[in-house]
Amino acid sequence: MKKWLTALALGMALTLAQAADTDTAAAQAQAQKADATAQASGFKIRPVDDAWRAALPRNAEAATQAYMDRLPAEVVAKSDAYYTGGYWLQLWDLLLGLAVAVLMMSGGRAARVRDWAMRVGKGPVRRDMLVGAVYVAASTVLTLPLAVYEGWWREQAYGMSTQTLQAWLGEAVLIQGFNMLLMALVVAGLYALMRRTGARWWIWGTAGGMAVLIVIVAISPVLIEPAFNTYKPVEDGPVKSAVLQMAHANGVPVDNVYVFDASRQTTRVSANVAGLFGSAAVRLNDNLLRRTSEPEIRAVMGHELGHYVMNHVAKTMAMLTLVLFVGFATVQWLLGRLLARFASATGVSRVDDVAGLPMLMAVFSVFFALATPINNSIMRVQEAEADQFGLNLSREPHGFAEAQLRIVEYRKADPGAVEEFIFFHHPSTRHRVYDAMRWREAMGTP
Repeated sequence: MKKWLTALALGMALTLAQAADTDTAAAQAQAQKADATAQASGFKIRPVDDAWRAALPRNAEAATQAYMDRLPAEVVAKSDAYYTGGYWLQLWDLLLGLAVAVLMMSGGRAARVRDWAMRVGKGPVRRDMLVGAVYVAASTVLTLPLAVYEGWWREQAYGMSTQTLQAWLGEAVLIQGFNMLLMALVVAGLYALMRRTGARWWIWGTAGGMAVLIVIVAISPVLIEPAFNTYKPVEDGPVKSAVLQMAHANGVPVDNVYVFDASRQTTRVSANVAGLFGSAAVRLNDNLLRRTSEPEIRAVMGHELGHYVMNHVAKTMAMLTLVLFVGFATVQWLLGRLLARFASATGVSRVDDVAGLPMLMAVFSVFFALATPINNSIMRVQEAEADQFGLNLSREPHGFAEAQLRIVEYRKADPGAVEEFIFFHHPSTRHRVYDAMRWREAMGTP
């Protein structure tokens, strides 16, 4: 364990040092490296010109198929293998998490951690914070091999990671540092609620859980994300002017557009518009800025602005409140029964005993795994809404379709209906290209 933690600490120090030294020339070199990595991985879309686009059939289905035909068979096969392999990883993550919970609960291990934390913390709140932090640390170490495979080795194998293992480990330990702090605070608050509210703790737990989620969404762009990437204003030019024009036309309160150096970690293109309570920040990554055309950027940023204008964050919070309410109710119903059944083996019999934290987290994990189609459907519907908003705003159906082909690098292009319903948090590439071509057909644009 000490060897792993030492390696992680060294990696974090190097990562932070690299982030501090980032400048414009380095950012450009990183973006070029990301582009070279993507090309070396074999991800290539058959290029076309404006004449090809102008000659596309007016029929939306025929035009969609013409776009899909530009994906070489080997690209589709690799994309399908990557994305469907992720389904199995979701299962292995769940099973390994359950195994960690069993290991920590059996033999009274969690109870001994609680007793140690009580001696050190000298009070229930500090005790619960220590137990939460220890749970994160132990889970991190026990699941580290799968995390390395899933987060770094596999991304390298599919040509999407631009990081060394050392750099990836550095970011991983920084993430877990945030997780330990957050878990310590959340566990202390949750078990204080349990002791204070008794059998109705799960109702108050839902309210507390949503409050924590709102705080995370609010502080993440300001405190957490800048720890991993450098954010700088986009240089003055047509891209910046176009994005700001679309933002101002829809009342988005921004006066700048920011680019962040995602090419330090990945070849993927992405963007977002972050902000709550009347604030907003328009950000796109350097892969999108340097590897795509202006029509693609306009289409993508129109989509992201759509999320903000249509208040998708607030709507998602409202819907997730219902999901979390059912989740807490499920935990309340099941956790007491499990603790009573295994009290002699675990040394824990009460729901409000913090030593039962691993079992509580295991029940939550199973619930949210079963709720995957519901959560994905919530997100997928909002993504489709943002697609329509972005098309109407940017008026770039071809730019939007081109951007969707690029996303095939890491997302299966043409899944079955049931597969898309269960596993996809965004509409599939075929559906999104079809929506763009349907807009083109209806609007009579070239």
